[in-house]
Amino acid sequence: MNKVAKFEKVSFEQFESAWLKNFPDTKDVKAVYDNIKLPNRATTGSAGYDFYAPDSITFEKGKSTLVPTGIRAKIDNGWVLNIFPRSGLGFKHRIQLDNTVGIIDSDYYNSSNEGHIMIKLSCDAHDDGHAVTVGCGEGFAQGIFMQFGITVDDSSDGVRDGGFGSTTK
Repeated sequence: MNKVAKFEKVSFEQFESAWLKNFPDTKDVKAVYDNIKLPNRATTGSAGYDFYAPDSITFEKGKSTLVPTGIRAKIDNGWVLNIFPRSGLGFKHRIQLDNTVGIIDSDYYNSSNEGHIMIKLSCDAHDDGHAVTVGCGEGFAQGIFMQFGITVDDSSDGVRDGGFGSTTK
């Protein structure tokens, strides 16, 4: 089995800044940070690494919620981490990623935000008033490492600094 990456926590300062932007009423951000669990596979046959909620998070119908995970991934060149919602949340509650699939490139690790993985999810349930709460420490997304290739005439030389949309800035 190829070992191509390592998960780490971002600094408390990075997490605190991102968390409070999205959950400003949080009383004890340090406790939330301390609850962060590194992604893990549930079984030896699992392709996906479960991402766990650092605090209880409610996803409401028709709303998007950006979850700062507190996680970064040091990924070997030639590999990418793809992020998907947990399949049970999608099946039961129509939870989906706002960008359909999250793409975490290997050079994201060195960004000024420490490569902090943010996962934005929406609830598209059919019934009015639908909401689902994912408890602290429960899985809400999964990441799968995939190898990729480049063309023989590739000439990219850009340097990343940031997340969503940063390669086109």
